[in-house]
Amino acid sequence: MLALIDYGAGNLHSVENALRTAGCVDLVVTSDADLVAKAERIVLPGVGAYGACAAALRAVPGMVEALNRRVRDEGTPFLGICVGMQLMADAGEEMGTHAGLGWVPGRVRRLEPGTVEAKVPHMGWNDVVPSTPHPLIEPGEAYFLHSFAFEGADVLATTEHAGAVTAAIGRDTMIGVQFHPEKSQRYGLALLERFLEWRP
Repeated sequence: MLALIDYGAGNLHSVENALRTAGCVDLVVTSDADLVAKAERIVLPGVGAYGACAAALRAVPGMVEALNRRVRDEGTPFLGICVGMQLMADAGEEMGTHAGLGWVPGRVRRLEPGTVEAKVPHMGWNDVVPSTPHPLIEPGEAYFLHSFAFEGADVLATTEHAGAVTAAIGRDTMIGVQFHPEKSQRYGLALLERFLEWRP
């Protein structure tokens, strides 16, 4: 069973459709921590401001505890998408400093591209360039929409926006992508297919 976490801060319908298109049969969209604690795979989407998403996740009774136990302690495959990826960091600096899950050392900071042509938010199609070999990340083009980016350890891929910007992070059985697989057409669906088959 795959648990797609509903905490009021994700593009749930599009992500659910993409996962089903990628071949996921047993999928539950849930805000029930008990279900997440039994899931064989977990997907955490995220759209909006870091602090609001972090607060919304913590407001779901038992959810952070279930995630820590299932992912950190028990090694369940996990995929974070956009702000869902950013929440894997120690903290985010959007409208103040807010604590993340602390799974990957690093912070989420505002994009400060080096040229005036590189606008913020970083929006649209851009290359994903693997920097560390990983079975889920392949070179290709994906759809990005973000104003803040991860800076820290365990970077698996970058993209270019007047300088290198983190596109994917991961360690152990967890992975996060800054881009939106559900909006990235064939490239995104192929990533989700690999995640559904991943046996880390």
